[in-house]
Amino acid sequence: MAEKLIVIGGTAAGLSAASRARKEKPDMEIQVFEKSGFVSYGACGLPYFVGGLIHDINDLVAINAESLKSRRNISAWIHHEVLLIDPEKKEVSVKNLDTDQVSIHSYDKLVIATGAVPVVPPIPGIHSDGVYYLRNMEDGIRLKAAAREHGRVCIIGGGAIGLEAAEELRNAGLSVSVYEQFPRLLPFLDNAFSQALEDTLIKHGINVRTGTQIAEILSENGKASGIRTAFGESEPSDIILVSAGVKPAGALAEQAGLALGLKGGIIVDDEMRTSHKDIWACGDCVQMKNRITGKPAYVPLGTTANKQGRIAGGNVAGGHDTFKGILGSMVTKVFELFIAATGLSKEQAAGEGYDAISVSITKADRASYYPGGRDNHICLIVDKKTGRLLGAQGIGSESIAGRINVLATAITCGMTVEEINELDLVYAPPAAPVYDPILIAANQAMKKITE
Repeated sequence: MAEKLIVIGGTAAGLSAASRARKEKPDMEIQVFEKSGFVSYGACGLPYFVGGLIHDINDLVAINAESLKSRRNISAWIHHEVLLIDPEKKEVSVKNLDTDQVSIHSYDKLVIATGAVPVVPPIPGIHSDGVYYLRNMEDGIRLKAAAREHGRVCIIGGGAIGLEAAEELRNAGLSVSVYEQFPRLLPFLDNAFSQALEDTLIKHGINVRTGTQIAEILSENGKASGIRTAFGESEPSDIILVSAGVKPAGALAEQAGLALGLKGGIIVDDEMRTSHKDIWACGDCVQMKNRITGKPAYVPLGTTANKQGRIAGGNVAGGHDTFKGILGSMVTKVFELFIAATGLSKEQAAGEGYDAISVSITKADRASYYPGGRDNHICLIVDKKTGRLLGAQGIGSESIAGRINVLATAITCGMTVEEINELDLVYAPPAAPVYDPILIAANQAMKKITE
């Protein structure tokens, strides 16, 4: 009888695991259960669907459930929620959300890829109608429908998804306010970079309130009608979008007796195996490891989910691939400003005991005489004792993503700023100046180390 794999969750991590297992073991029986109505979709594209840049929700779908069966021989069941895992019996209880029927399915190997769930702040009125989140496809469909009918939105939280949604909703013609409880947006960024981000939002007509907590979501007849801040100020709004971060969806794993760690993420080893020998977990539901410090971390990103899923699926099929950890590399765009970061911030590095210094530079992304160039602003975080690069951040043109990728590679390889300064980087007037911003930043860091 063929070995049977059940995967809980049919998006990035889950389908990467199922697809890799199918490749390694063509005769394995594979079932995927997905609570929502979609599998294999790009959740990071949801803000652009909501704002209208992407017109058809199905454009975000890489492969649907029917194609998974016909092309990969993977049975994927949408609107099916796993209610219970019994590790001793090796069974899962699954509810068909369309019929409410519950069925029992046995497995030989299990992969948990339940992802993350939105953080719901303890704000009075948070459960009113008209309060939205943006985590899955159904969330995007609902929010887009509301945006077509209304003109005002308040966004609670200034993280990447909230800011991307702010841009898209503003471009769609809505009045947009962003409320962030921390003193600045994306607080892991250099102060000047956070300020440039705020200035960009304000320039495009978005009301930004940092250092401001929401005390209450106002409502009329159960429908959200605005917000009231801790300062006693109020603002009317038709739509409240909560973007206060996410946390691991670890409830199933906890019920099954699996070990949990940081923020309730499932603890896995380097092979993505949980505390139970026949259960693996991957993606936004797991505790991760910081590649620099070796300590537990939680930075849920699509790139990480896909990599972990691929490793979990290969190991389910008998392999021994390992996941080395994360740097938390990220990039986003807010109007014309691109923002990217990798590794530790200066505050994080200092908190880990490093004698951390930072250096910031500004340099055009093309030769100074070539038309169309834009400034790149780069900040490096360096261990003063060793010269080793610990983190990097940048804002500016689209090219900033590629430069931060180079610096993420340098961190992964344990390079010092002196070694980075010796890199043989490309040069051509339309693409880069003769001294790339990376080299300028590394050179300035070298000077600061020797002070």
